[in-house]
Amino acid sequence: MPDMTGLAEALAATSHSNVGPGALLRIVIVVGVVGAALLAWFLLRGYKQD
Repeated sequence: MPDMTGLAEALAATSHSNVGPGALLRIVIVVGVVGAALLAWFLLRGYKQD
């Protein structure tokens, strides 16, 4: 198995740089947009004429 310490250190450094409400707000917005797109697709799927 390859040594993954470099990857672990990079992930740890990235996770600490996003501290604050900005990162949480960004996640909430992205999840909301994706959820709205999936909901629209699911609802509009029923109107498809075969």
